[in-house]
Amino acid sequence: MERLMRTLREPWIYTHFRYVCVFCLGMQIVWGLDQVTLLNPPEEPLSDHFLEILYSCDEPATVQLDCIVSFDTGITSTFPLRQWSCVPGDPKIRTLELNLPDWLVYQADGIVPDSQWVLSCILLASVRYSGFDDSKKPVAAQDVATLQPKLFFDRPVKQHQLCIAWSTQMLQLTQPFSKKQCPLERETVHLLSSLYASTGEIFGITKTLDPYSSEVLEYLRVKAISFPWCMFSIWIFVTRQCGSELCGLFHHIDSQNNYITPTVFLKNSGHLHIQICGESQESTAFLTPFKVPLSKWCQISVTLQGRTVTVSVVCMDDEQRTVNSAEHLMRHAVMLDDTEGYFVIGGGRYIRGVEGYFGPLVYYRNRVSPHSMSEAVIPDVIRTVNLTGWLQTCHEFHVEMTLKIMGYSLQAQEQTESETCLDAFHEWMVKDRLPSQSQCGLWEATVPQRRQAANLVKFLAFKYGERRLSLPAVGRALYSLSLHKLDGASSTGVVSRILPLLLQAGCLADNRALHMSSVLYSAGLGVKKQPNKAWLLALLAAQKDDRLALLQLGHLHYQGLHGLPTDTDLAYGYYANIAKQTTLDRLNHTPDQTFVEAVYLNNDEMLNLQTSEDHHIFQWLKLQAGRGAAEAEQAIGRMLFWGQQGVSPNIQKAVRHYERGAVRLEDPVSMYDYGIVLMTGQGVERDIPKAVTFLKKAMDHGFVPAINALAWYHEQFEHDYKQAVQLWEQADFLESPDAALNLGVVYSQGLYPGKPADQFMAYQYYLKSAERGNIRGAILTADFWTTGIPGRVRRRPSDAVLWVKWAAEHNGYLGTILRKALNSYLKSDMFSSLLYYLMAAESGYTAAQFNVAYLCEQNMFGFLDPDFASDCMWRYYNLTIQSKNPEPYALIRMGDLLYEGHDDRQKDLFSAAEMYTQAALRNEPQGWYNLGLLVEEGFRLPLSVLIDLGLSELYLADNSVLLSTLYKRCRDSEDTDSYLPCSLALFNVSLQSLQKDYSAAIKFSIAVAVVAAPTIIFIVLGVLSRLRST
Repeated sequence: MERLMRTLREPWIYTHFRYVCVFCLGMQIVWGLDQVTLLNPPEEPLSDHFLEILYSCDEPATVQLDCIVSFDTGITSTFPLRQWSCVPGDPKIRTLELNLPDWLVYQADGIVPDSQWVLSCILLASVRYSGFDDSKKPVAAQDVATLQPKLFFDRPVKQHQLCIAWSTQMLQLTQPFSKKQCPLERETVHLLSSLYASTGEIFGITKTLDPYSSEVLEYLRVKAISFPWCMFSIWIFVTRQCGSELCGLFHHIDSQNNYITPTVFLKNSGHLHIQICGESQESTAFLTPFKVPLSKWCQISVTLQGRTVTVSVVCMDDEQRTVNSAEHLMRHAVMLDDTEGYFVIGGGRYIRGVEGYFGPLVYYRNRVSPHSMSEAVIPDVIRTVNLTGWLQTCHEFHVEMTLKIMGYSLQAQEQTESETCLDAFHEWMVKDRLPSQSQCGLWEATVPQRRQAANLVKFLAFKYGERRLSLPAVGRALYSLSLHKLDGASSTGVVSRILPLLLQAGCLADNRALHMSSVLYSAGLGVKKQPNKAWLLALLAAQKDDRLALLQLGHLHYQGLHGLPTDTDLAYGYYANIAKQTTLDRLNHTPDQTFVEAVYLNNDEMLNLQTSEDHHIFQWLKLQAGRGAAEAEQAIGRMLFWGQQGVSPNIQKAVRHYERGAVRLEDPVSMYDYGIVLMTGQGVERDIPKAVTFLKKAMDHGFVPAINALAWYHEQFEHDYKQAVQLWEQADFLESPDAALNLGVVYSQGLYPGKPADQFMAYQYYLKSAERGNIRGAILTADFWTTGIPGRVRRRPSDAVLWVKWAAEHNGYLGTILRKALNSYLKSDMFSSLLYYLMAAESGYTAAQFNVAYLCEQNMFGFLDPDFASDCMWRYYNLTIQSKNPEPYALIRMGDLLYEGHDDRQKDLFSAAEMYTQAALRNEPQGWYNLGLLVEEGFRLPLSVLIDLGLSELYLADNSVLLSTLYKRCRDSEDTDSYLPCSLALFNVSLQSLQKDYSAAIKFSIAVAVVAAPTIIFIVLGVLSRLRST
């Protein structure tokens, strides 16, 4: 009986269990019916697109289509487009016209409103339920599509079908709308609104003008080409007379490289040379009867009124003005097309510039200035810098130091002669030349700030005598004394005591002291920050051709720092100067130059590679070289020649290693290096035949640079251009940067056998050379991009300045400053390290900017004031991240500063998220980790950030999904150190998600139990009753 009961009961239980399984499976199938898919989304916002949407639902629901737009202000807005009901059943496809906001699709025109800058746009289709039960989610299914927004002027103009209302017509006449439709025309053009330090070389500022946008103004301009009515106003401060017959002040070059109207030169006599062109290449030149004085700010005005040319000069000196004017009537018509060719301020390709300073230069394009010359006022920018005040103070200091040099030299001479036997007549002559006791008291007296300089003059006079003592020598001694006092300083307090010595050294023509003083004032290290004073000192040093000061001013105007306007043309003038010097410095390498190495202080691997001749790494390389390792011999020679990896430059030792590698090891690289130094005579006596022998051996071994060097030999010494070009083309085919450069020079100068000069071919080879990493190729490419080639190469000043900036930052004197900074850091001399890195950072060198910020952040031994350290971090990390390829650590730290807020700045979580995003995209795990922390703190990542990360589909997803994705990316990066913390963060997210799901499961189980309890009780009672009946 018991066995029978078991067999009867099991089918019943099995049947109920099967029903339960079928029910659960059915629920899974039904739950899976919620879906929505965008079948044909457009790639960009369109006005007449018919969108197809596939959707289905398991219960009555709503299908909603939204447009989510992210703006550059950090705001993300959702715009509902359409919604309709969804009835359970088979999937359906709905076709609807996509009605996006007009401001997203069209240009603003007065009816279509203007909008903020749109960063991103996505379409979101979703199936939504309306209940509030926890077991049901408001969004059951969703699909997204990213649309690429168009730039404002790339959008179409909407063709309105209705008549424009009167109110809208009035709106179009308002000022904001009229400004947009009719942009401001530059009738008064400020070709230079700042100051420019001219070294008297072939460097200047290139400017071009575009035609008017207004048809009326352009018609009047073209009509006035043969009858100009305009005026040029130039402020100039000449420090030295022109060293050649003519020097460039301002000139105009046409597309055929001819001087055209107006051309203003300064003669070596001080007179102005004016050249005016007419029709049929006819030109007239004349000299002004007056001269331009030295060391005074003067305004030169050239006024064109038909055939009448008026030249006026007004000079200011201690509120006194001198006015001179000359008028010249041309025999021919005056032609001026200001859109033809380009204008040059200062020196250019064909003429050297004046030595001095240029002030604002204004071109009154179609009118004459209403102000008379007698009403001329010195511009504010000139007054702010106060160049004349500095020069006056320096002149007084020069006079005082000159008297002291003479007095102390006579005292030293008297002391020397008193120790020898002299006749009475000689003693009387010396005594008569010496000042009396009362006079000695006058010339020996000095103010306290100059006492150290006076003592130094006395010391040098008694040590070297008058013949070897000069004002520049005193300046160099003052600079050395300043460095000695700064060496090993433990705090910034020493700066205020040393700065007067630096300024006095700068007064006595030491440009290094001027540059260092400028850096101190610019950064505010130990002194009050004074940007205008820093600018003045940098101008003074740059005008004397100081390389780092030129680099500093180029960076200043390229970035528009300290309130100065951004001017890429002006920045180019400075960068081109030092870039040209860099190519010359590399050809004339000296121990004062060091190879530029970008060493970041947070990179322990790079720091560990720094060595010296006594270091174990260098000694190990010498050992390997002695055993015949060619690579070790190459490395030692390179370190010694260029001063790399902390080794002091020693060209003679480097040559010995080149020779040993070439002769003993027959290494082609060493053969080439040894052949080059033999040919140039660097570190060894020049020997051309021997150099050619080694270069041929290197070429036979397949070393490509040797092919280029032999071609250069055939050009320079054999004058065999056919053989030279053949070798250069062979090397160019093997991607030699030097060969491409030399072929460009051959084409430019018309030296290619059987071919005329071809500037466009030269440009193509220069560009190829630059892209392969040749510094001179980059400079020549930038030169073409500055002026362009009519009809072939358009003018690209923004790109040109990047090339010359890159070339300038390879200068060996910058490398020496960087090496001093790194050596000080390795010796734990943090103050000196910071000072030298600041000198490079203020020149715009990215690695130095990072290291300054890093030193301020670490603040080892507490040598910096906390407020200065905080400002320093903010400023230099901010400058670092603006480079083309910023260090990820800088992005992280800048993000942290934005997250924490700084001084009076509030927290900026949006910008912080952008910094972390950039770091994450550079495979920095800390970026992914910090983004996860922001999400955990409740910050919703902007859509633009998620699009950059490739995670736009997670914009509306649950936070746990987004966090899991971020921490997985962090964990799966190549950085092994990040694996553990990222894994722990991911595990924590999983635990929280599990806890959340577990709580939901308990709630669901309780609800099911409450609903199903009566049925279960009924079934149990039925089973029990059957058991009793049996």
